Amino acid sequence: MQKNEAIQKINKAFCKREALFFAISFDMNHCWAGTPEEARQNGILFDFNNKKNYPDHVHEKVDIQLQKYPAGFAGYKKSFNTVISNINRGNSYLVNLTASTPVETETTLPGIFHNANAKYRLLFKNDFVVFSPETFIRIAGNEISTYPMKGTIDASLPNASNTILNSHKEMAEHATIVDLLRNDLSRHATNVSVERFRYIDTIHSNHKKLLQVSSQICGHIEDEQLKSIGNVIFDMLPAGSISGAPKKETLKIIEQAETHRRGYYTGIAGYYDGHTLDSCVLIRFIENQNGKLVYKSGGGITSQSNATDEYNELIDKIYVPDS
Repeated sequence: MQKNEAIQKINKAFCKREALFFAISFDMNHCWAGTPEEARQNGILFDFNNKKNYPDHVHEKVDIQLQKYPAGFAGYKKSFNTVISNINRGNSYLVNLTASTPVETETTLPGIFHNANAKYRLLFKNDFVVFSPETFIRIAGNEISTYPMKGTIDASLPNASNTILNSHKEMAEHATIVDLLRNDLSRHATNVSVERFRYIDTIHSNHKKLLQVSSQICGHIEDEQLKSIGNVIFDMLPAGSISGAPKKETLKIIEQAETHRRGYYTGIAGYYDGHTLDSCVLIRFIENQNGKLVYKSGGGITSQSNATDEYNELIDKIYVPDS
């Protein structure tokens, strides 16, 4: 459906306190919105913080193995150089650069969905599966919160936690996104403040443990704003953590530098149960492209970034989280 129809459906659900699931692509040109049952009937299954639209039953435990076939470093370096050139010219402070990596697995997309362990899991027909750790916005009552996630490190590295928290590059990158999201929220909410700054989450994958850095930003949103929450959501897109700052110019750089179409990757999905809204950024993403699987991943680039490190981080993020 088109953007305007999705906005109307979200606004109507909030006004009538009716349950609704929705998904929005990165460029906002593709949207889906409907009741949880309509989603299930269309082959869309979700589990957002244990709120799901399918019955509980035992699924066979599968050890998911991914074989990665990364594109060569030379191709990534070309995209990286385009980004750095724009940063050096002052067109952006931070650009989220992403790429697609072919992968192979003996597990089906439904099998991955049911076996992955993440705060947000989504199976979108036979098109893609998501196991995202990143919250976009939450709304409970008149409180609206956003949780930008920026910064990843292999937990097995010596002093990994201190290393990432004390990195000047990582600090600058994270602070830029927090400032961007705080401004995005302030356009629609009052008393906006950073409640928690740079806390660490631990994520277990099928081959290693990762540490990821997040922050929490909260504000007060009036009832009148909630009646048009669909407009608010679209106004905050694309999410700052997967685009960059300043957002408008950075999106132009992404269009120049990236060699794939993101589609729903780095878009958002949300579930409103009639009382609270919980939504996520669509990262940790495996897509079915005509029977071939690709894993889409990326990371933030600043003037202090090193191409080899960023390339390795992009590959490091190709995993399926387990328990």
